[in-house]
Amino acid sequence: MKLKITAIGNSAGVILPKELLARLHLDKGDALYALETPDGIRLTAYDPQLAAQMDVAEQVMREDRLVLRKLAQ
Repeated sequence: MKLKITAIGNSAGVILPKELLARLHLDKGDALYALETPDGIRLTAYDPQLAAQMDVAEQVMREDRLVLRKLAQ
């Protein structure tokens, strides 16, 4: 599905068509979670449990960058 970036005040945003909102089980005012993956950005309905897990993962990645680099080699 192609989305167009539009100006919203001093920011930019995208308008999600009704069909996409329905597939994501979202409605106006709901939160959306954007997760960066190797293939791009994954959009999902906001899940507080997933958000907490991602916060911990990001903290670990910041604190243990050297360990992660060694694991990647």
